[in-house]
Amino acid sequence: MAAMADVELWTTGDIATRLGISTERARQLTHREGFPEPVGAAKHIRYWRADRVEEWIAKHRPNQASPG
Repeated sequence: MAAMADVELWTTGDIATRLGISTERARQLTHREGFPEPVGAAKHIRYWRADRVEEWIAKHRPNQASPG
C-alpha cells in the first residue's frame, strides 16, 4: 500500500472544481451510495483519494472522464 503522502487527496472543493459544479452539489454527491469513502478528515474537511474519485467519474459521469 502506498504511503498517503504519495497519494493526491481532494477536498469537496477540489471535486467541485474538477466537475464544474458547486461545492454544495459536490457535497451531495459525496454522500451518495457508491461514492468513494473519504480517507481522512481534518476538523470539518474530508479528503478523498483523487484516483478513486476519477474512477467514480469515469463510471458515473463518463462524459467528464479524463482522457487516458
